[in-house]
Amino acid sequence: MPFNLWTNGLPRWTNSLPSFVGFSDQRTYNTINHHSVTHLTRYQQEGHIFNGEIHGNVINNVHVSKSEAIRLLFNHAATGALHDSDERHPPPRCHPETPVAVTERVIGWYWEATPQKRPIMWVHAPAGYGKTAVAGTVADKLELEPPEGYRLDFNPVGGTFFFWRTSLERNNPTRFVITLAYQLAQSIPELTSRIEDAVDQNPMILRKSLELQLTKLIVEPFKALGSIEEIPNRLVIVDGLDECINSDQESRVQKKYAEDQEKVQIRILDFIYTLQTHKLPLSFLVLSRPEPWIKRHFESRPLRDVTEVLDLYEVGDHLNDVEKFLHAEFSRIAESFDPPIDKDSSTASEEIAETKVQWPGKEKFQKLLSRTGGHILYAATIIRHIDDPYEDPRRRLEDILEGTTEFAKSVHAYSTPFASLHELYRQIMKSCP
Repeated sequence: MPFNLWTNGLPRWTNSLPSFVGFSDQRTYNTINHHSVTHLTRYQQEGHIFNGEIHGNVINNVHVSKSEAIRLLFNHAATGALHDSDERHPPPRCHPETPVAVTERVIGWYWEATPQKRPIMWVHAPAGYGKTAVAGTVADKLELEPPEGYRLDFNPVGGTFFFWRTSLERNNPTRFVITLAYQLAQSIPELTSRIEDAVDQNPMILRKSLELQLTKLIVEPFKALGSIEEIPNRLVIVDGLDECINSDQESRVQKKYAEDQEKVQIRILDFIYTLQTHKLPLSFLVLSRPEPWIKRHFESRPLRDVTEVLDLYEVGDHLNDVEKFLHAEFSRIAESFDPPIDKDSSTASEEIAETKVQWPGKEKFQKLLSRTGGHILYAATIIRHIDDPYEDPRRRLEDILEGTTEFAKSVHAYSTPFASLHELYRQIMKSCP
């Protein structure tokens, strides 16, 4: 299918603002736009003169130009939190054949246009079950694969924020609202000038409380549009909520770690609930571990009345997903095997071809698959360990399979994914020089 706004299979974005994604061919398509705007107009206005100075934390009569307002948002945003950021490259993605049931369920929920639709979906699972891969895959599919028989003139993904506990920008809520506001200004052209106005009128909003930022940078710009019923619904993806571990007050107030992370994660959920109460054209996909305080908050009113819950652990066939993943990765790694030494070319070619087909062999494969217990993180860790350009993958895999200690046997007998993973890490660390 020819693409009229795509380059090399990917959307083309110009002037830091999104062009609408379009499709064209000889067939007739329905159109999903929910409004009559089919092109993007960038407002060009003269900026105000800076007629004040900054003294300490006080700004006197400071205004910024419209283009400078977006730049200020960009400079204060956590750009590494975006699903397609360079900081996250290469990002986790689902294997093409897994987990289809989960991604289809989420995408089907997003496209649902009934009054019964709940505006928030919470996808939860223990660590290592592919929540982040699901989030990234959903974003990619929505951006690159429109529903069959339709064309899109808008980007369905309104904004994303991928929390990460080891990133100073992404392990706290300080930049959360600004980052979403910046992305909404880029993905919803009707909103661009309104958000610019908010920053232009009060640049200090970027230093105000997050609750005030939410009102001034997102809620009020939407409300200023008047009628928002015709604006297409956008999806906001918040991944790794449990990775948000530090309060934005941490540098000023010492708090207990556990209490702090509970409060800050609930604060993010409160932001999301507040946005949906204003009936904005936004849906929210939240992914996290089922931490007790997160689960309790989702199960309490009024959040439970507007949230659809999806237990990733219970959806799909995890063991089958891991089996497909391992088959694909072993086949890829086997392609790099060198032919045996001291063999004539024909014999060597036959042997290496046979090795590629059989490696690691049915018995070893089943033994490894059984150890994973359907835990994708376990399987991915093994692949990363053996896929070393300076070591023989076959030898490394043998070391893993032969390293079954009495502890590993007892771990497998009582079967907890985290204990098994701990033992795997122990084996890998022992193999390091």
